Amino acid sequence: MIPALFLVFAAVAYRIITAIIVHAGGSPWLSNFAPLAAIALCGAIYFPAKYKFAVPFAALLLSDVLLDFYYGASLFDPLILCRYVAFAIVGLLGLAISRRASLKTIIPASLAGSTIFYAITNVFSWLTDPGYAKNFAGLIQSLTVGLPQYSSTPTWLFFRNSLLSDLFFTLLFVACMSFSRRDARLPAAVSRPLAN
Repeated sequence: MIPALFLVFAAVAYRIITAIIVHAGGSPWLSNFAPLAAIALCGAIYFPAKYKFAVPFAALLLSDVLLDFYYGASLFDPLILCRYVAFAIVGLLGLAISRRASLKTIIPASLAGSTIFYAITNVFSWLTDPGYAKNFAGLIQSLTVGLPQYSSTPTWLFFRNSLLSDLFFTLLFVACMSFSRRDARLPAAVSRPLAN
């Protein structure tokens, strides 16, 4: 658990630092290149039952509180609550594959989680933001270019970055957990006496 918890808190720090860099005019490559969906997915797969949702949501809440303070935004904005629902669904996806977790199931689940998160949050924006026309063209705009007054980064670029970051951080999390489990088994194997 210690490497996993360290990874979670490193991810929170990473999310905060990159958000501040992007807000200050940094690279659009960092926009939405965040580890939180990967933490929601992998936390539900690998953490003990009482931590499966508590740790990922604590990481999300902590980073949201700090970022909302930095941006002067409200934590109770409906879009933020929508994001929590989307992360919960990604966590449930991880829970669904937790008994048969392998790269063959985790990689597609990571890609599906990114797509689910993107679809839920962008459709919610389309439904609630008055800047979008409430027709098919407005829905397509929300899923592709977004509203120019919010960001110069189109929403398809956020989606691309989500796919890449979720995949990268999911593989990093799986590697850390595999390494940690291997190290936990080594002392038992070393202490076992050799057969004569």
